Amino acid sequence: MRRWMTIKTYKGFFIDLDGTVYAGTNPIPTAKKFISELDARGIPYLYVTNNATKSQEDVVAHLKAVSGIDAAPEHVYTSGMAAVDFAKKNYPGARTFVVGEPALQRQVEAAGLLLVEKDIEVVIQGMDRFVTYDKLATASTAIRNGAAFIATNPDVNLPTENGMMPGAGSLTAFLKISTQREPLIIGKPFGYIMDGALERIGLTKEEVVMVGDNYNTDILAGMNYGVDTLLALTGVTTVEDLEEITNKPTHILNDLSEWRFE
Repeated sequence: MRRWMTIKTYKGFFIDLDGTVYAGTNPIPTAKKFISELDARGIPYLYVTNNATKSQEDVVAHLKAVSGIDAAPEHVYTSGMAAVDFAKKNYPGARTFVVGEPALQRQVEAAGLLLVEKDIEVVIQGMDRFVTYDKLATASTAIRNGAAFIATNPDVNLPTENGMMPGAGSLTAFLKISTQREPLIIGKPFGYIMDGALERIGLTKEEVVMVGDNYNTDILAGMNYGVDTLLALTGVTTVEDLEEITNKPTHILNDLSEWRFE
């Protein structure tokens, strides 16, 4: 496919990870050169990911191990971090129950929210590979009793070495059905994660571009939020998919080596 790219200079980049920088445990080599160019030019960027199971340090370590990319923790913004930022801003000091893994629990505590299992005011639900029926029952009861229902991301399935496995969105569906309550979903393609990312990078919507491989998450996140988008055809969305899509990304590239900074 020929690249589709308008000539525009951006002051900052929001970059997806899986399918854009790496594919599971395999690197996407053109991404490393792209990131190196950003570093060389002093252009700020954030890795904006729906993965709420990893801490910033976990993501940095994975980037290094898989792609050989050196990153600082402050380059990483996850849907878990965005969910905690939202809760801290809107429910400061709230009694919070977490359906999620240790990284999310630590982020909740670090934000000054109180981790509890009774008299719950906020439920934050993410991916939890160790979830139990009792944990879901506690969350469900709290939500029915009026607790705020915050979900980190809508991804129903996750790609793994063993195929597609249930993701955070599958647990959200369980809680939605059991409580008959709609969650506030933080991650891509919703705008709350973009709010947090924009605040952290310190730029305006007009100055940044959202880079990713998945039209339904990365690109729609940018479109819904009002920022330009760059689709790299290195992951989920294919040329054939684009033929069925009317509202095209701002830029479409075969891979990130095709991006021209000037």
